[in-house]
Amino acid sequence: MLTAITRAVSPSLNRCELGYLPRQEIDIAQAVVQHQGYEDCLRALGASVVSLAAEPDFPDAVFVEDPAVVVDEVAVIARLGAASRRGEADSLARALARFRPLRTLREPATLEGGDVLRIGATLFVGLSARTNQEGIRQLTAEVTPLGYSVVPVEVRGCLHLKTACCYAGDGTILANRAWFDTAPFRDYRILDVAPEEPRAANVLAIGDTVVIPECFPATARVLERLGRNVRTLDVSELMKAEAGLTCSSLLFET
Repeated sequence: MLTAITRAVSPSLNRCELGYLPRQEIDIAQAVVQHQGYEDCLRALGASVVSLAAEPDFPDAVFVEDPAVVVDEVAVIARLGAASRRGEADSLARALARFRPLRTLREPATLEGGDVLRIGATLFVGLSARTNQEGIRQLTAEVTPLGYSVVPVEVRGCLHLKTACCYAGDGTILANRAWFDTAPFRDYRILDVAPEEPRAANVLAIGDTVVIPECFPATARVLERLGRNVRTLDVSELMKAEAGLTCSSLLFET
């Protein structure tokens, strides 16, 4: 069964960390409605949703992808690159302990799940402002004995690797090539986002469906021409907090 862990929107989301976007006022009530729509979409695509309570003291806690990396055998609890966010991991670790044995990264490692793109037994890991070499080294030490390979990828000009590229199924990477080193993906087909939609690469592929924010219609058409079943969601308020569609859930099989 596909399980999705999510977390309710924090009432303090307007104090979120930002790296590359100007700060805009977030309508918290609308963000809550949009997040509920996101959870409904996950359910419609066959996921069993485990929704955690909001964390008022942690503005970014709705973005549950970042504090952990989940593979089939274990969950690796990350040490987030944004120091203000590190307390988010505690309650998430308790939730994950129901499903996986836990491993924990240690100082001076920093790593955020938004930098980890898993395709089969390969974990592409972005070297970014939030994930350092030691974070990649410690993650590698945890998962390679389990049969996974870890491939570092240079990220530039955006927050996370999955801001720059995501897997769209069938050997295809949806990407903004300006924001990462494409060389590690030489064995994949790279499909470019629409030029006028540079932030459109963060999509959520579940089964034969690719979910994309509704504010990226040109890239949605690119995916449709490729034969993908495309579903759009309004996550505009969450995107003001530098979110993408993958950020708000941890997906894994149980």
